[in-house]
Amino acid sequence: MIDMPEWQRCLDAQFGAPKPGQYRAQPEDFWVDEQLDFTPEAHGEHLWLRVEKRNQTTLDVVKTLSRLCGVTPRDIGYSGMKDRIAVTRQWLSVHLPGRDAPAELEQSLTALGITVVEQARHPRKLKRGVHRTNRFVLRLSGEAIEGDDFIGRWEALCQHGVPNYFGPQRFGPEGRNLQRAEALLNRGWRKRDDRQGMMLSTARSFLFNELLSARIADGTWSQPLAGDTLMLDGTQSVFGIDATDAALQGRAAELDVHPTGVLWGVGEAGEGDAGVYEARLLQHYPGLCSGLERSGVKQARRALRMRLLNPQLTWEPGAVLLSFALPRGSFATAVLGELILAS
Repeated sequence: MIDMPEWQRCLDAQFGAPKPGQYRAQPEDFWVDEQLDFTPEAHGEHLWLRVEKRNQTTLDVVKTLSRLCGVTPRDIGYSGMKDRIAVTRQWLSVHLPGRDAPAELEQSLTALGITVVEQARHPRKLKRGVHRTNRFVLRLSGEAIEGDDFIGRWEALCQHGVPNYFGPQRFGPEGRNLQRAEALLNRGWRKRDDRQGMMLSTARSFLFNELLSARIADGTWSQPLAGDTLMLDGTQSVFGIDATDAALQGRAAELDVHPTGVLWGVGEAGEGDAGVYEARLLQHYPGLCSGLERSGVKQARRALRMRLLNPQLTWEPGAVLLSFALPRGSFATAVLGELILAS
């Protein structure tokens, strides 16, 4: 069975390992607000609700809405999964064709710790992955924020970007999701065993993190290599390069483009210097790689680096507040991993 490794941090070479620190001592220390780049159209069969929840998962809210509105969970849409130990805001949609929501819906939700911030009708169901960013406000404390290097670490991340690791929540407690994914892929993936595709996602996330860690160790994670596929900042647009030059290196330094890593699946093998890292994955984890290909999932790309959007730092007595936004699919825990050794 594959054991969970400790992946490389980008700031260790400059500052050494981070010092111990705490975050999420209480849900209010981890605040998340999902940001769409459009608004509901105020008419249609779907009721869209922007809700604030505390100490609940997104699926907890889906189950509650399903029960209160008399619909199936399939009739409820959401864009992203939000943390449980946190205060989070996000949109959900409920399919209510030709009828209003229950009269006491807001009051019933409030009694269960879910606040409706706003609501509107829309013609279509809210689909997965349509939000643009997540805005975070995180409160940190402990030895790490008292060190002389803390501000330097934060400024380095703001200037040069952050490794775009999948967070530990993707792999489950003690990496048990990864072990489940390995076992499933070894015996042959079947949709009935993984209806939401979580095991496929876990395996691909692990391989991506392994590739990113290797490129951090080699000092190549933030600069283009021959054979790289680059992603334009703030988009999912990608283009391949046969070789690198001063112009591309300059664009990468300005965070305009980012090298990408493979999300393993059916597709062409990487080439050039960048392709060497994919070949290593196949060499070290043949079971995961071949299992993903047999499942039929298509290869995709993910940026190795993410930019902190509108970053701000505010000091409080005994704590520091960090505020920033990240593109959808990126994890705030990747930022924290460079700043503190969580305890």
